[in-house]
Amino acid sequence: MSDRVMTELAAEIRSLKAERGAAILAHNYQRPEVQDVADVVADSLKMARRATELDAPVLVICGVHFMAETAAIANPEKRVLIPDLNAGCSLADTIRPEDVRAWRATHPDGLVVAYVNCSAAVKAEADYCCTSGNAVAVVQALPPDLPVLFVPDFFLGAHVRRLTGRPLDVWMGECHVHAALGPGDIEVKRREHPDAELLVHPECGCVTSAMYYAAADGDVAAGRTHIVSTEQMMQRARSSPARRFVVATETGVLHRLRRENPAKEFHALAETAECRFMKLITLEKLRDSLRDLKHEVTVPSGVAGRARRAIDRMLAIG
Repeated sequence: MSDRVMTELAAEIRSLKAERGAAILAHNYQRPEVQDVADVVADSLKMARRATELDAPVLVICGVHFMAETAAIANPEKRVLIPDLNAGCSLADTIRPEDVRAWRATHPDGLVVAYVNCSAAVKAEADYCCTSGNAVAVVQALPPDLPVLFVPDFFLGAHVRRLTGRPLDVWMGECHVHAALGPGDIEVKRREHPDAELLVHPECGCVTSAMYYAAADGDVAAGRTHIVSTEQMMQRARSSPARRFVVATETGVLHRLRRENPAKEFHALAETAECRFMKLITLEKLRDSLRDLKHEVTVPSGVAGRARRAIDRMLAIG
């Protein structure tokens, strides 16, 4: 798509947004041109919080389907749209409500923590939701003597278990993008950019080796390796004296990092780390969504009411 066409589409989107009184919320993994027309660009936790704060009758969620469901649950009085109904999530697809109910059947006094990357139906079976940014805080807030199931991401759950020291039953789900980022990718980038800080999302398959480098006495990366959520990556990039960073997560986050830190250099751990579902949303689809008020995302009231309890608990914890 030419720059002229993108400029014209962006102008049309802004006009339609004003006409509809809409707000556009985009995830960090969205296409750069979609991020550039959004009112909010953030991780899933900040998107959820901002959706409840915005004075807009229409919310357009440029992300994946579970994010639109979360916005709809938290904002029952607003119309929530997603530009492409096929924008799903490989991680969310690994867990079903009946999986959670089966665990509860054998742990009647247990608690379930659901990473926000799951369907509304799974959230309805959970006691708490969390994101990568507050997963540790959520688990630390739980009564210490109860069994806990963490779903659906294995790498994030294992990371939380290491940091809290708390026994957790961890569901064996994974994001196809993050899971593909392994220790070998870190080794390659350490050689290419020996002076760079390493920012690693806790969903990644390389998180264990990243923790080793961060803790290893005398390792060149000690003190320069940080396992953080995508929003925490933004904060670290702004505050760090480092001029070069290697970023282990979906490549869409690089656009915002570069835009907010023009004097610093950012490299993807792997250029192949791209979510095909996030990239389904284009400027044309966003324009059509605003113009035709499609595709509306709703959640059945019974499911929404139960899921909202878990979401509200997530939003109340740092």
